[in-house]
Amino acid sequence: MTRNPPPIDLSEPPAIEVRGAHKHYGALHAVDGIDLRIARGEIFGLIGHNGAGKSTLFKMILGLTPATSGEIRVGGATVQGRDFRAARRHLGYLPENVVLYDNLNGLETLRFFARLKGAPLAQCPALLERVGLAHTGNRAVREYSKGMRQRLGFAQALLGEPQVLLLDEPTNGLDPQAIRDFYATLRELQAGGVTIVITSHILAELQERVDRLAILASGKLQALGSVQALREQAHMPLTIHLTLAATDRPAALGLLSAVPGVTGTETPEGLHVDCPRGSKMAVLGVLVPLGAALQDLQIQEPSLEDVYFDLRKG
Repeated sequence: MTRNPPPIDLSEPPAIEVRGAHKHYGALHAVDGIDLRIARGEIFGLIGHNGAGKSTLFKMILGLTPATSGEIRVGGATVQGRDFRAARRHLGYLPENVVLYDNLNGLETLRFFARLKGAPLAQCPALLERVGLAHTGNRAVREYSKGMRQRLGFAQALLGEPQVLLLDEPTNGLDPQAIRDFYATLRELQAGGVTIVITSHILAELQERVDRLAILASGKLQALGSVQALREQAHMPLTIHLTLAATDRPAALGLLSAVPGVTGTETPEGLHVDCPRGSKMAVLGVLVPLGAALQDLQIQEPSLEDVYFDLRKG
């Protein structure tokens, strides 16, 4: 079941605000007029095809890539302004491809990044513990697996107790348990008021874990909202699975025919019903006469992947 997003109070200063942001590389418009407000303490997803502008937007928010035009504020500070240097100390970033020094061990790596960021060195052992690498802190990074490198990269993003985290494909190489632990850590951080922006090509992974998300396509913001809001925007039908004996299926199809726009097809277990979103209660109502003949009923919402491809078509 999709989690309910927290209320977004637009009267409060957002953690991240993007106004009319453009980034042009000659004729290529990598980011093309994006407006976005991300609330404090929100877990926000950013999805789109390769080349949609996600990583470029991340780099613009970090101040690594200057905008061609428009304005970006993080924690109230303009990214290209004089106050941003101080604000950037409260940012954490995990790039899609983590590059580490193979000859350093895990603890030395964290201490190296801590010095660069001006974060306390004393945080490093605890962060290794937090990402499940305490037992490998003295091992050379060249001996780390891809998943261990990814967790070490996440640990460096957490240096300095950031208030805003930007995570680009953060679960690359992680096994299912590590992914579960990673998102549990994000929930703990969110409970402490941290704002998290995350990209992933694994849409099923984000579906139950973000408060809102934005869909980018060719540098433009194509859709914005909670998963449920995007489902409603896409006007995609619900799928209802009915478990019925073969002898009861003709009667069920007859009842369903009374609801406009509803179609039913037989399956080995019963019926597969496509139902317009607004007709759900009408379908449930017409099925009442089946009584105990209806052995089971499951209502399936469109997945985030279904919604993504539907909105991209539009």
